[in-house]
Amino acid sequence: MESKKQAEEAIMAAAESGDVGDGDKEINSKLSLKSALWHGGSAYDAWFSCSSNQVAQVLLTLPYSFSQLGMVSGIIFQVFYGFLGSWTAYLISILYIEYRSRKEKENVSFKNHVIQWFEVLEGLLGPSWKAIGLAFNCTFLLFGSVIQLIACASNIYYINDKLDKRTWTYIFGACCATTVFIPSFHNYRIWSFLGLGMTTYTAWYLTIASIVHGQVENVTHSGPSKMVLYFTGATNILYTFGGHAVTVEIMHAMWKPQKFKYIYLYATLYVFTLTLPSATAVYWAFGDQLLDHSNAFSLLPRNGWRDAGVILMLIHQFITFGFACTPLYFVWEKVIGMHDTKSICLRALARLPVVIPIWFLAIIFPFFGPINSAVGALLVSFTVYIIPASAHMLTFKSASSRQNAAEKLPWFIPNWTVMYIVNAFVVVWVFVLGFGFGGWASMTNFIKQVDTFGLFAKCYQCPPKIIPSKNHTITMYH
Repeated sequence: MESKKQAEEAIMAAAESGDVGDGDKEINSKLSLKSALWHGGSAYDAWFSCSSNQVAQVLLTLPYSFSQLGMVSGIIFQVFYGFLGSWTAYLISILYIEYRSRKEKENVSFKNHVIQWFEVLEGLLGPSWKAIGLAFNCTFLLFGSVIQLIACASNIYYINDKLDKRTWTYIFGACCATTVFIPSFHNYRIWSFLGLGMTTYTAWYLTIASIVHGQVENVTHSGPSKMVLYFTGATNILYTFGGHAVTVEIMHAMWKPQKFKYIYLYATLYVFTLTLPSATAVYWAFGDQLLDHSNAFSLLPRNGWRDAGVILMLIHQFITFGFACTPLYFVWEKVIGMHDTKSICLRALARLPVVIPIWFLAIIFPFFGPINSAVGALLVSFTVYIIPASAHMLTFKSASSRQNAAEKLPWFIPNWTVMYIVNAFVVVWVFVLGFGFGGWASMTNFIKQVDTFGLFAKCYQCPPKIIPSKNHTITMYH
C-alpha cells in the first residue's frame, strides 16, 4: 500500500508540474481510479487528444465549405490537407525530439516546465524564430478559443432562442473560464475520450439525418460559383486539419513522446470517417442553401436527435476551448513567473486574464464559418504548415546536423533531397494558395459579413422571429 501511495503521489506531482516521467508511470497510473481518469500520458491518450481536438466545431462548417467548393473539390481538399497536416505534425514531433535530446545532453531538466513550440524554435534556430513562433501560435490559439465561444452560442440558439447569440456568448464565456482549473494536458484523459465520442455521434447524426430528410425541393449544387467562395471554403478545410498549435504540449504530456510520430496521421484517418460522410450527406441534401447557413444544425429539423447533437457539441466545445487555451495559460504563467507554482488555485487565478480578451473578441466578431476561413488563411497557414516545414529544413541544413539527428528519416523518404523537396512544396503551396489566395478570399468574405451584420452583431444569421399581435403579424429581423 505504501508503494502504491508513493506512485500516486509521484503521478500527481508530475501532472501538476508537466513532467514527462518514464515508462513505469504508465503502469503506476492504473493503480487508482483517479489516475485512470485524470492522469493520461499514453499513446492512446495522445491519439484521443489529437482526434478530439482536430474535428471539434469545424465539423458543423464543413458542409458550408462544400457548398462553396462543390462536392468533388470538397472531398479532394479534405484528403489532401488531411495528409499535408499529418506530415507537418510529424515534422513538429521530430523537431521536438531533436530539441529535447540536445537539451538533455546539456543536463537541462524539464521537471517543472512544459516545453512549447516557440521554445523548440528558439532552441534550434534562435530568438528570432522564437518571436515568430510565439506570435503566430498565440494569435492562432487566441482566435481558436474565440471560435469555440462563437460556436457555443451558435449551437445553443438552435435549442433555446429566447436569448440572442450575443447573450449566450456572455454565458458560455463564464462557463469556459472554468478551464483555468485544468493543470495540463496530462489531465485531459477522460475529456478527450468523451469529446471524441460526442463528435462521432454528431457526425453520424448529420449523415443519417440528412439522408433520411432527403433532398430539399429544387435543390441546386452550383458550387464552385465564385473564386472568392472557392478559396474561402478551401482555407476552412485547411483550418480543419490544423490542430498543431497544441502538438508540442500533447507530446510533452506523453510518457514516451517518441511514440507520437505517426499518431496525428492515425487521428486524421479516423477523422476522415466523420467529416467526409457528414459533409457530403448534408451538402447532397441541402445544396446551395448552405451558402447562407454556415452551421449545419440550422437546416436540420428540430427533434430529440438534433438536440442531443447540439448538447454534445456544446460540451465538446468546452473541452476544445480548454485545449486551445491551455498553451496560452502556460505562456502567461511563464511571463508572470507562475509556471512552477504547484497550487492549482493560484495558477487558476493567475490564468483568468487570458480568458477576458477571448470573451471580448467573440462578442465583436460572432461570424461563425467566415472566421474559421480567415484564421485558417492568415494564421494556420504559417503556424501549422509553413513554419514547421521551413524550421525542419533550416535545422537540418548542415551535414553534421543530419548525421547526428536524434530521429532518422522515415522509411518512405529515401534521402534528404526528397525530404527537402517535400518540405519546399508544402511551403510554396500553402503560401501561394493558402495564405495568398485564401487570405484574399477569406478576408473579402469576412469584411462582407462585417458590412452586412456589423460588429457586435446581436444574433448573426438568426432567422426572423414572427411575433403575433392582436390584428396582424410582426416580423422582427436580427
